[in-house]
Amino acid sequence: MNLSEQEWWDKAQKDSNAVILDVRTQDEWNRGIIPGAINIDIYKGQGFIYAVEELDKTKNYYVYCAAGARSGQACGIMSQLGFETTYNLVGGISQWGGPVTMP
Repeated sequence: MNLSEQEWWDKAQKDSNAVILDVRTQDEWNRGIIPGAINIDIYKGQGFIYAVEELDKTKNYYVYCAAGARSGQACGIMSQLGFETTYNLVGGISQWGGPVTMP
């Protein structure tokens, strides 16, 4: 499900079962992250799938990338792998007005 920045962040903050997932590259990750995020690079292909399969499917995933395209793709892949709840941040971190920290 695609959510606007405000909806995505508010929902993640109120969700005790939330996991924030950054699907950007290591270089992008090193430039700053949304607080609390974990990183699994979608460009790793099969490696991405292996890493995602290790995650807890009972959690709710708040997924972002730079602009929203890769995270949308990641949500689709995760859905196919049996994840029931994924939220894509529309516009990604490039349009993010919320907090950013260094990893």
